Amino acid sequence: MAMNIVWVGLFVSAFLAALWRWLGGEATVFPALLNALFDAARSGFELSLGLAGVMTLWLGLLRVGERAGLINSLARLASPLLRQLFPSVPPGHPAQAAVTLNLSANLLGLDNAATPLGLQAMRELQTLNPEPDRASDAQIMFVVLNTAGLTLIPSSVIAIRQSLALRQGLTDFNAADIFLPTLLVTLASLLAGLMAVAVAQRLPVWRPRFLLPVLGLAGSLVAAVWGLAQLSPAQASQWMGSVGALVIVGVVMLFLLVGCWRRVSVYDAFIEGAREGFGVAVQIVPYLVAMLVAVAAFRSAGCMDALMGGLAWGVAALGWDTAFLPALPVGLMKILSGAGARGLMIDVLQVHGVDSFVGRLAAIIQGSTETTFYVLAVYFGSVGVRQTRHALSCALVADVVGLVAAIGLAYALWR
Repeated sequence: MAMNIVWVGLFVSAFLAALWRWLGGEATVFPALLNALFDAARSGFELSLGLAGVMTLWLGLLRVGERAGLINSLARLASPLLRQLFPSVPPGHPAQAAVTLNLSANLLGLDNAATPLGLQAMRELQTLNPEPDRASDAQIMFVVLNTAGLTLIPSSVIAIRQSLALRQGLTDFNAADIFLPTLLVTLASLLAGLMAVAVAQRLPVWRPRFLLPVLGLAGSLVAAVWGLAQLSPAQASQWMGSVGALVIVGVVMLFLLVGCWRRVSVYDAFIEGAREGFGVAVQIVPYLVAMLVAVAAFRSAGCMDALMGGLAWGVAALGWDTAFLPALPVGLMKILSGAGARGLMIDVLQVHGVDSFVGRLAAIIQGSTETTFYVLAVYFGSVGVRQTRHALSCALVADVVGLVAAIGLAYALWR
């Protein structure tokens, strides 16, 4: 119901805004809106096809790992924490390993690996869902953890900043100076989303068996941050990028070698799992296109510009500092569209400079937030779930907390 209201609301808002502009004499507004719809539909289809190859690869490798017994072993290692977050998932179920692999890939900033692993996790969780059309508690927890977007190193954002810095003549600019603030913001977003779901699902959040694993995870992250802080940001960024790639390639080799050692026909197992990849990608197409065209209509009609104008007026009326406002559209757009938010971030960096306060804030927001509606549409769409229950509201809690944390931290560090 929530997604239905949001989806229809985006279209209605876009139509009314375009109609107002057309009545005001802007004759090209509806042709532009129509072009935006067609472009978004084509983009959604192309994204789904692009995902098919990656899905084929990872589902094939996961089938090899499953036949080799590695999936069950990984699930047993992660079971102490996952048992508290996903109480409805039986110990040793393949969903535990798939969830662990997805969250690990997200942590390392490996988006190409995280998405197919996440889709596989949703498929495994769906096997435990007694109501296939309605999101289970475990699926909601998993999706919200993904929308929190916990990432150690925002590699793509750092690369964009470095490229623009060279164009702006900043030869000594340190593009990786946002990595620690980004980590802190994503951690705040993750904990907010986790607590929102825990409260909605009445999980025993204050009991030691639930709290201690979460504190253990937080402690591990703090230790990792402390270790990275001993390096220069540039060294830390390079080191994390190398380690992330090494881990993924290492997992691939581990699956293949253990499969051979246990006399699994790894090639046949890979082909068997890979066959499912294209089917999953095709199944996503209608859900992805539906969300992308709604977002495109909202943007093309000028609703985002109107929203930002209203926010600027409200902030000024309260007497608050408005220095952060140019970066705010990045956070609002990131909830709807990753590509759109990236374009807005680049625009901010070009207009205000990569070393400006608002430029750094825009980069932190881009690196620490996730495309909530995209994740919900793709993940739930991949298993045919239509009733998402409290997934959207809990995900938006994580988004709001992350956005506020990014603004507050940027003010603390650079104003």
